[in-house]
Amino acid sequence: MSEQTYTGSCHCGAVEFDVTMALEGLITCNCSICRRKGTILGFTPAEKFTLKKGEDHLTDYQVGKKTIHRLFCNTCGVTPFGKGMAPDGTEMRAVNVRCLDGVDIDSLEVTKYDGKSL
Repeated sequence: MSEQTYTGSCHCGAVEFDVTMALEGLITCNCSICRRKGTILGFTPAEKFTLKKGEDHLTDYQVGKKTIHRLFCNTCGVTPFGKGMAPDGTEMRAVNVRCLDGVDIDSLEVTKYDGKSL
């Protein structure tokens, strides 16, 4: 699957972003927070992500080792993306693919990740 540029947002529209990414390597995670949120995560380097509006609506929530910034809209509660570092030290974004416009979620190949065991 090739890279495309997508527009995404939280539910209320206070947070909007553009991201260029291929919808591959997607995961769902069974850790205590991902399991409850039901996110489908795709990863992309930070330079391929642009926050168009809503930085003032984002609240940061961190758990465990506090290496991932799980950002959520403080108006509607949706988690459209997170910030962190890839294993090679590259700054990345973890995008909730469910927040991208025009994506057929049922057509995606998603891998289950066992975060609960970490």
